[in-house]
Amino acid sequence: MAIPLISAVVLIGENVDKKLLEKSFKSISWCDEIIKVDTSKIRGSFSEWRNEGMSLAKGKWVLYVDADEEVTQFLRKEIELQITNHKSQITAFAIPRRNFIFGQEFKYGGQYPDYQKRLFLRRSLKKWMGELHEEPEFEGELSHFKNPIVHRKNITVSQMIEKTNKWSEIESKLMVDAGHPKMNVLRFASAGFREFYIRFVKELCFLDGTKGIIYGIYQIYSRLISYSKLWEKQAYTIHT
Repeated sequence: MAIPLISAVVLIGENVDKKLLEKSFKSISWCDEIIKVDTSKIRGSFSEWRNEGMSLAKGKWVLYVDADEEVTQFLRKEIELQITNHKSQITAFAIPRRNFIFGQEFKYGGQYPDYQKRLFLRRSLKKWMGELHEEPEFEGELSHFKNPIVHRKNITVSQMIEKTNKWSEIESKLMVDAGHPKMNVLRFASAGFREFYIRFVKELCFLDGTKGIIYGIYQIYSRLISYSKLWEKQAYTIHT
């Protein structure tokens, strides 16, 4: 049996949107192999899930796609051109991502180009690391595609808050383990102002309209919740 040229790894969560998943599968039907990773059956984080997909892949190249993402025809052609004519030291590719949130494409607030490292020469990819924000460890050089992948973030404000409650626990623990200085009024104010500056001044989230402003406020809220839980963990450690 011939070795497949490209394996697509799709992460599928417990509460996956079936319509988006169907679109995702259709967009990668051209790949030689599609590997489905059921994240509900594997304890851990995105790193563990991506590593699981890597261990099952047989292709020369591995393409990572999430269940709410679609590979466009333009991106497909760019990928095929790169992997069929590959002769350089480049072993990994970052793909720009078009993010649709609340049913609208976001072009500001740090949502574009939002590069994601997703295509790898399999033998060069060592492992994924990181409990919260996963990063790949690989040999060789990184290049960037021009054509984007489409990400449709079908989520409500309530669901985002639930997600923040979950991931802020991990983030606050990581900050404690890293020896973060004790939280105080000045550090809270600095964290809030810094996040506001990034979202509203540097990344101009308000240019995406009302929805962009709401998402910018959510990012500030999410950051402050993480620091609030850090404060809680620090206070508990001090008094016990």
